[in-house]
Amino acid sequence: MVSMLNMEKKWVFPLVITSLICTILVVTCFNMGLVSSVHKINSIFSIFPAHISMNQRKPGYAESKIDTGPLPPPSGPALPRFAYLVSGSKGDLEKLWRTLHALYHPRNQYVVHLDLEAPAVERVTLASRIANHTVFSKVGNVYMITKANMVTYRGPTMVANTLHACAIHLNRSKNWDWFINLSASDYPLVTQDDLIDAFSDLNRNLNFIEHTSQLGWKADKRAMPLIIDPGLYMSTKSDIFWTSQRRALPTAFKLFTGSAWTVLSHSFVEFCVWGWDNLPRTLLMYYTNFLSSPEGYFQTVVCNVPEFAKTVVNHDLHYISWDTPPKQHPHILTLNDMDKMIRSNAAFARKFSQDDPVLDKIDKDLLGREKGSFTPGAWCSGEPKCLKVGDMNKIKPGPGAQRVRQLIAKLSTKAILGRDQCK
Repeated sequence: MVSMLNMEKKWVFPLVITSLICTILVVTCFNMGLVSSVHKINSIFSIFPAHISMNQRKPGYAESKIDTGPLPPPSGPALPRFAYLVSGSKGDLEKLWRTLHALYHPRNQYVVHLDLEAPAVERVTLASRIANHTVFSKVGNVYMITKANMVTYRGPTMVANTLHACAIHLNRSKNWDWFINLSASDYPLVTQDDLIDAFSDLNRNLNFIEHTSQLGWKADKRAMPLIIDPGLYMSTKSDIFWTSQRRALPTAFKLFTGSAWTVLSHSFVEFCVWGWDNLPRTLLMYYTNFLSSPEGYFQTVVCNVPEFAKTVVNHDLHYISWDTPPKQHPHILTLNDMDKMIRSNAAFARKFSQDDPVLDKIDKDLLGREKGSFTPGAWCSGEPKCLKVGDMNKIKPGPGAQRVRQLIAKLSTKAILGRDQCK
């Protein structure tokens, strides 16, 4: 009997020590994993209806006897925001100012640029107008590139200027979904409330880039010649010039061509600017000697990266009137093109002359915009209208939203089915 008691005593001390150590380890592990565990559990329970939530109390608890009223409906995705580049050159000050007012919404971000060819007085005037504008100065979402870039038509400096604007938007704010590049000769065919509504249900990774790999005559006339853009190294503007050498078509990547006007997702813009893959930089150097590189750079980047190729919608959301076959410049749009612009369901159109009567027609019939003012939206407050910013999270879409939705639905169906996409 005594020997049995002695044996039990021998085991008591190790048992107590072992239990104590186990308890400490369990408590420590629990404390270290508490936060992550709760998040995991919440994420699991979030897929179930609210009535079986972790936080639900049993009928016996006092909290269950307090009438909190009906739960608010679950919030949908936040309304999208756009980051614009509106660029111009010599003589484009008034066109750019009008286009900016037609495009303006306090939810969005805007970068404006008059290139180095524009007289200093035009650039100073634009900077002064923005700084002294009641709404622009209060909201702070209009930024002017004051150190102007030299931009050569058809040259790589146009691509560089677009990437510069992309980088500015990424640096200034992360709170936008799509980047849209426009010129002072572009004009919207729908209100920003319309555009925000039309994009509100879209996958935020979609890229609207008109493209094709069928180069045709462009292979011989654009891809194989070598050009030099003096805007890369000269302080005065001059046209591109050709070298005597030519080069073969690339084999390391596939060339695509299309429209210089695009709607790019935030994620794709990050890829092009940050370039964690070397392709965007490689292609930027390749297109330095490519004629009309703005019509090929983004197309070739997006279609040579599998993760982005599946996000492409083959359209630039513009109405542009071309000759058949297309010449270097599109037609200047007039009142005669009004019906075709509307039937296109496009969000934007180009190219317009300054203060052409068709712009007044667009303002009156499609935008509801008065001369010198913003395109009205649900955000507008004060008298005269839009003098103050009201609730920028409210929108009031009109017929334009339905037109753009119809176009996007048609285009997206093709993209989802893999038709007309990086082919």
